[in-house]
Amino acid sequence: MTATPRLTIGLPVRNGEPHITQSVEALLGQSYSDFELIITDNASTDATEEICRDYAKNDPRISYYRHQANIGIGPNQNFSVHKARGELFKWASADDLYARTLLESCVAALDENPDLVLAHSWTAKVDLAGQLIKVYEYALSTSSPDAPERFRSVLFDRGGDDDYGVIRLDVLRRTGLQGSHHHADHTLIAELALRGPFYHVPDWLYFRRVHPGQNGKTTMRKRCVNLDPRRASRLRHPAVRLYGEYLWGYVAAIQRAPLSAEARLKCYEHLMRWFSGRARGKVTAEPDAVEPPAPISVQDVVAGLKIRPAE
Repeated sequence: MTATPRLTIGLPVRNGEPHITQSVEALLGQSYSDFELIITDNASTDATEEICRDYAKNDPRISYYRHQANIGIGPNQNFSVHKARGELFKWASADDLYARTLLESCVAALDENPDLVLAHSWTAKVDLAGQLIKVYEYALSTSSPDAPERFRSVLFDRGGDDDYGVIRLDVLRRTGLQGSHHHADHTLIAELALRGPFYHVPDWLYFRRVHPGQNGKTTMRKRCVNLDPRRASRLRHPAVRLYGEYLWGYVAAIQRAPLSAEARLKCYEHLMRWFSGRARGKVTAEPDAVEPPAPISVQDVVAGLKIRPAE
C-alpha cells in the first residue's frame, strides 16, 4: 500500500486459529474499505501465522507482524497503535464478528461531529457457533458534553465495549494507552471520555464472541500476567502495586486531560466517591440484556459470512 488509509484496524492475536478467519473476513467484507489492517501476532503456537500470512499475501491492506516471544496483550495492542498510519484507529478481536456497516456508521458519525473522540455501536454477545446469546443497549453517559459527567459514568456505570470503538488516533496517542495493571482497559476508556464525547450507533453491529477459551472468571494476577508476562513476579509486582496502579491510572488520566480547574476538581470528587464505594465492596452490576425490536440474524448482517461451529 502506498496511499495513506483513513482508518487503521489493529488486530492483536495469540493462538487465534479457531475464529480469526471469520473475524478477518468480517472486517474485509465491510462496506467501508479505506483502511489498513495490522495483525500483530503475539508468538502464536497454532496455525495463526499461516492463516494471517496467507491473508496478507492476498490483500494489500493487510500487514502482518509476528513477535517471537509472548510480550503480553497490552504491549501487543500498543504495537499496532505505534504502527498505525490512519487518522482513525480501531482495535479488533480475533474472536469477534462485525456487521458490514459498522465501520461506515462509525466513521460517518466522527465526520459529522468533530467533537467526538470515539464512535461505536451497541453490543451483542454470540456463542462459539455465532448464534446470538444476548443484546445490550448502551447505558453509559459518555455522550454528555460535560467531561466530569462522562468520567463519572465510566466509573460507576457498566456496559459497552468502547475499547473496540473507532477512535481518533491523535487523541488515543495522547493517552497512557493500554496498561497492564488491574482493569487497565477501564482507565484507558476513562481517559478517552475525559477528552471528548462518545457516540453509539443505536443498533447491534458489534458481536462479541464468548467462549471457554477466554479469561472469564480468574484471578487479578492472572489477568495482569496475560496483559504483560512481567507481572508474574510477586516480588516486583505485588498485588498492592497492581491495585495501586489501577487507581493511579485514573489520577494520571485526570492530570493529562485538558480540563478546567473546576472540571478537574469534580473528576477527583467522583474518583474519591468511587474509590470509597469500592473499598466497601460496592460493584455495579452488568446492565440487563434487552429484547431487540426484531430478530437479529448475525449471518445476514456480517457480510453474508457463513458461520459454523469451531472445530
